[in-house]
Amino acid sequence: MTAAKTHIPVIGVPIRTKNLEGKDSLLSIIQMPAGIPVASVAIGKAGSINAGLLAASILSIKYPNINKRVLKFREKQTSRVLKSSKLI
Repeated sequence: MTAAKTHIPVIGVPIRTKNLEGKDSLLSIIQMPAGIPVASVAIGKAGSINAGLLAASILSIKYPNINKRVLKFREKQTSRVLKSSKLI
C-alpha cells in the first residue's frame, strides 16, 4: 500500500504469520499492479537482513560512505563463507 502512495523505492518485508507462515504477507507484496513497483525479500529474519542490505545498496549509489560500508560488509561475508567452506 505504501508503494501506491509514493514514488520512492519500497522494499516489502513479508512478516511470518501464524496460519500461513508469511505466505499471505509475501503474496500481498508481490501482487502489486503494473506501475506500482515493490522490491520483495524472503520471509522472516533473512528477509529482514536482506531488506536492510538492499536499502543500503540503493543508497550506496549516491553516498560513498555507505558504499564503503556495504563493500566492507560483503568482503567480510565472503571471507567468512570461504573460511567455513574449508571445514567441510
